[in-house]
Amino acid sequence: MNTFLKRLIFILILAALGVLTYSYFNDGLQKRKSPKKTVAFKVDDLKLDVFYNRPSKRGRDVFGALVPYGKVWRTGANEATTFETNQSLKIGNDSLPKGKYTLWTIPNDTAWSVIFNSKQYPWGVDHVTHNPLREPEFDVINYNTNVEHINTVVEQFTIAFDNSTDLLYLTMAWDNVRIKVPLK
Repeated sequence: MNTFLKRLIFILILAALGVLTYSYFNDGLQKRKSPKKTVAFKVDDLKLDVFYNRPSKRGRDVFGALVPYGKVWRTGANEATTFETNQSLKIGNDSLPKGKYTLWTIPNDTAWSVIFNSKQYPWGVDHVTHNPLREPEFDVINYNTNVEHINTVVEQFTIAFDNSTDLLYLTMAWDNVRIKVPLK
């Protein structure tokens, strides 16, 4: 076999090992219990993106148990949930400048606080104490919204954009609960 073919085979083997290693350490070969998800919305010049991890109910009591009432929740699992907008938005009576934010919530049985925080956190909770990493001094908006109890059970935590009525909402649903945050 000539030298060129030997080098080509060596490079291909090295590339295959690199791809397998990368895949292993980036969820390619391991299935996460809470898979990563990116949700995008685009209309005219407005572009919104949300990155989060989707925990599952798996027969557990969710709100008031797994996710305690009255405490800051990282709004998903694993990495901190992020919300990015390329234009300024109005949320309630407050303005959210264009940029990237971490998204935090404080669930309760009748209403939630939805918090847009300007600091980027590599993970959602401290690995030792399991407390959320959110630092309140970086909060830009704290919006309160009512809880809607729905008739179906949502197995996996879901964040979506709803523009079905020409009004834009950021929605979150899990178990039998849904909330809406109006975006203008």
